[in-house]
Amino acid sequence: MKVEVQDKPYRYVSENSRVCGSDCAFLLTKQNEKYKEDALTRGAHTILTPQECWELFGLNRIKVVGITGTNGKTTTASAIYSILLDCGHKTAMQGTRGFFMNDAPVEGKTLTTPTVLNTYRHMAQAIAEGCEYFIMEVSSHAIEQERIAGIDFALKILTNITQDHLDYHESIEEYTRIKNLFFQDESKKLINKDEPRAEFNMKNAFSYGVENPATYKIIAYSLNNGVSGVLKYFEEHVAFTTSLHGFFNLYNITAAIAAVHLVSGESLEKITEVVENFGGVSGRMEVVSESPLVIVDFAHTPDGMEQVLNALKEKEVLVVFGAGGDRDRTKRPMMGRVAAMYAKKVYVTSDNPRFEDPDMIIEDILNGIEDRSKVFVDVNRRNAIAQALHDRSGDEIVLILGKGDETSQIIYDQHLPFDDRVVAKELLKEI
Repeated sequence: MKVEVQDKPYRYVSENSRVCGSDCAFLLTKQNEKYKEDALTRGAHTILTPQECWELFGLNRIKVVGITGTNGKTTTASAIYSILLDCGHKTAMQGTRGFFMNDAPVEGKTLTTPTVLNTYRHMAQAIAEGCEYFIMEVSSHAIEQERIAGIDFALKILTNITQDHLDYHESIEEYTRIKNLFFQDESKKLINKDEPRAEFNMKNAFSYGVENPATYKIIAYSLNNGVSGVLKYFEEHVAFTTSLHGFFNLYNITAAIAAVHLVSGESLEKITEVVENFGGVSGRMEVVSESPLVIVDFAHTPDGMEQVLNALKEKEVLVVFGAGGDRDRTKRPMMGRVAAMYAKKVYVTSDNPRFEDPDMIIEDILNGIEDRSKVFVDVNRRNAIAQALHDRSGDEIVLILGKGDETSQIIYDQHLPFDDRVVAKELLKEI
């Protein structure tokens, strides 16, 4: 990919040495530094650092908000995006769901955090469309690989730190270190005060929380018929109501309210008035059928599963889930343990096995379940969902976890069409 620039002695900027020539500058990053000599050999006009590219594109004209954490990044980012738009601000958002500007989709799903040049390109597009804010998800991979190099963040947000991606980071300690690395500078930051693993530079640090004292503190809340609460900010108290479900979403929406307040200067009263317009994110606690009640969610970590199941603890739940192949194996038995602890019945199946044997993945999950009398196993995900829907009775809820709004099942390197929401609706019609 080459990005065109104006009024420079070269016409393009690229991260790919193979497309460099005398009319192209090479953007040097941690990921492509070994190709620097190749770029020069091919005649690259200039070698740019990310900081130089940031200035070249004039990206200091937009306020960037970055959200990292194991769970809640997408919902928090989407809520901030929604609130800013409803407050009358032109805004862009980049993350797991794709790239959006001013309430319209621009590009589909890619990496949670793209390469440096792709992110800069999106920011430049946002500025061209008059956007004041750029909301982005920041993955642990992106922090470690310096895919956020050069970005001057107006605000950095931490949702939480629980186990994930240990196939890449190798230990929870290293994963935690990488997440916290994002918060070691003096830029403005918003930290979940209830996250015990959080370590950050205190300068310009603000906090939000439910259990512990915080800058933005929830002093009362209800989880009945949606998430609502009363937020205390110094001597100011504001109430809010949403249609979201689950205790974990109380944190997500509180972070979003606090973030908009910190970066926009809008009053808390105005912000909380428009919060109820945010209906949540596709594939996150998404109700695909009211009667019977069938819910699809993206939860794919032990903590994420526990949060979702805990949100439904007053109900009897039949849970369908699997675990991704070529990913952290150590979380699989933990996921099995959580499912068995909270659900009335457990249906273990495939979830993007990639190049791993799906039966071996399932065995890893089962190793965390002592009593398998309430466990049904079928490697075919459609069959597992069908069995859960068939077994359901009375007021029982069928909860399908792991894929959320994904529209394919990854087997080897093939992306085969499969959407839990569509499949569930098709099966309900058959039943």
